[in-house]
Amino acid sequence: MNEKFKLKRGDKLVLATHNKGKLKEFSDLFAPFGLELISAGQLDLPEPVEDGVSFRQNAAIKAHASAKGANMIALADDSGLCVDALNGDPGIYTADWAQKPDGSRDFTIGMKKVEDELQKVGAINKEQRGASFNATLCLALPTGEELFFEGKIAGEMIWPPRGDIGFGFDPSFMPQGYDVSFGQMSSEVKHSYKKGQKGLSHRARAFAKLVEVVCE
Repeated sequence: MNEKFKLKRGDKLVLATHNKGKLKEFSDLFAPFGLELISAGQLDLPEPVEDGVSFRQNAAIKAHASAKGANMIALADDSGLCVDALNGDPGIYTADWAQKPDGSRDFTIGMKKVEDELQKVGAINKEQRGASFNATLCLALPTGEELFFEGKIAGEMIWPPRGDIGFGFDPSFMPQGYDVSFGQMSSEVKHSYKKGQKGLSHRARAFAKLVEVVCE
């Protein structure tokens, strides 16, 4: 079945997102492979209801909706922040924690909510503030076939947030072994993908698994 998913230079695929930051990250990752990404937002495809109970289920929902809507191979990412002291929250609801009353998202609100919850449970010290970013990629065909790839990076929650690079909760997350947040890292450092290496970010690690299987 994997042969049906093979991608070569010049191929185009749909990225199942309306998030410009996510489109930029994936475009950067795919650039060395000569692949062109177009987002579901650029195609005016509707956003499906993400009612799954796991990253895997939500990634599949988005990938299949875009694959069928565009009649093209589609890639979806479902990712989130899992904080140890909060029993894995916000998890698959990470984006919801940043939602404003009007339905738009402001991740400064989301980061403050995570910090407030950590303070409530007394997670003040470094060793109490462990967390991980998790990503699941789903590559789907219009026929309904699918492949999954998962990546994870451990780290800690920091406060106040640092940096204005990246998007989402990046400024409040410091990966293990580093003294800067994702929000302070350039795209090159954060992704750090090279063939044969797993990369740094959760998304880069999932991506590394994907390209080994489907990219020529």
